[in-house]
Amino acid sequence: MKFVVSSSELLSHLQAISRVISSKNTLPILDNYLFKLDEKTLEITASDLETTLVTSMELGNASESGSIAIPARILNDTLKEFSDQPLTFEIDTENLQVVVNSENGQFTIVGQQAADFPQLPQIKDESKNTLEIPADVLETGITNTLFATANDELRPVMNGVFFELSSDNLTFVASDAHKLVRYKRADVKAETEGTFILPKKPASLLKAILPKEDNNVVLEFDDKNAFFTLSNYKMACRLVEGNYPSYNSVIPNDNPNKMIIDRLELYNSLKRVQVFSNQASNLVKLELKGNQLTVSAQDIDFSISAYERLTCQYEGDDMEIGFKSTFMVEILSNLNSPNVVVELSDPSRAGLFIPEETENEAEDVLMLLMPMMINA
Repeated sequence: MKFVVSSSELLSHLQAISRVISSKNTLPILDNYLFKLDEKTLEITASDLETTLVTSMELGNASESGSIAIPARILNDTLKEFSDQPLTFEIDTENLQVVVNSENGQFTIVGQQAADFPQLPQIKDESKNTLEIPADVLETGITNTLFATANDELRPVMNGVFFELSSDNLTFVASDAHKLVRYKRADVKAETEGTFILPKKPASLLKAILPKEDNNVVLEFDDKNAFFTLSNYKMACRLVEGNYPSYNSVIPNDNPNKMIIDRLELYNSLKRVQVFSNQASNLVKLELKGNQLTVSAQDIDFSISAYERLTCQYEGDDMEIGFKSTFMVEILSNLNSPNVVVELSDPSRAGLFIPEETENEAEDVLMLLMPMMINA
């Protein structure tokens, strides 16, 4: 088995899939990449059993098909130190010796049996759902929701992004019980309805490789696994088992108090004022009166406080409501609109943050934040 490959091209493919490899693998074989040469197509696989990412590259010069597992850390660390140059890999699949020839030297690595590498899971035909999604839609959906996922060992269903396919739209949802994000796209419709929960790790891997993709992504899933097929990548992952909570019941429908405010002004004001909030609670208070918003925070223990007044458009009753500033800053930084609409019903119910205008007519973005009690 022999092939010639550009060092920088190989490194860029390996770096894209190397994030799958866990630092605490249960099986030693998972510390390796699986290299599989089929005529002039080189397929490289990385896996942690839960998630598998496969990348493929076309080679100009290759001979003898075959497969071998090569230690990931040694290969990555070596390739990082090369300037862009052709490397010749000569692999003996019998004694598992890998010889890499560069312009000025030779590097010898010992591989492992390809047969020991875990197989890709199979999607069951009888329960398979398939959908083609434009890469930019999938990337935006994941980017808008991933930050709101939880780290809750007791409720694993909250630790991923919930996908809801219907004949009307595709919906992405994430929540950690304090904040919730719902991102809908009316321009992606499925023939059959279906739902699944994509774990956080594969979601963030997709977020990293999707910006380079120009074509549609083919999504296939059943009750256990999901496959995402891109031009040069294929990802298989085990889904989170369980039922996602009924998120629609949390979203308040009747919100008579509406504020429209410059998103960046509010964001920057919060960043300044939150420095003065109590470190344990991060509570900031929003006081709405007429067309004025007062953002304030205090830490009684250290006798520090701050407030800022901002102009806004406000329709509704005068009110005071408290939010955790770190969550509110996160929400505002993940909205793209110049102005944000904040819808409120009363100080004990969730506030909705909605972009005043979206970049795409088919988009529907809603972010929800639970309030905090303001101590009298």
